[in-house]
Amino acid sequence: MSFEDALTRTESGVIVNVEVSPGSKKMRIPGGYDPWRKRIELKISEQAQKGKANKQIIESFSILFEIPSANVSIIGGQKSGKKSILLVGADYSHVVSILDKHLSDL
Repeated sequence: MSFEDALTRTESGVIVNVEVSPGSKKMRIPGGYDPWRKRIELKISEQAQKGKANKQIIESFSILFEIPSANVSIIGGQKSGKKSILLVGADYSHVVSILDKHLSDL
């Protein structure tokens, strides 16, 4: 199974399904891939309090995929560890190549 199972192409961009581990000592985006849940693993340093974790995810995805933070939105799981993140205007092959590079470095 490939990490591409965690991605969905849409007319507006790409949806990335993730599983978040907040409060990690070291931030890793991506932190791995869970083939059973079909989700990219994220390890973030912020706690899941008052939207801090979601804000860190949005900022980190904006940097990682080189798109404005306004184009990154959490469309599912705002209060859950399992989230769906929409990257508006992102090219599917660009998202795959970035994730492939970062996941192969783990």
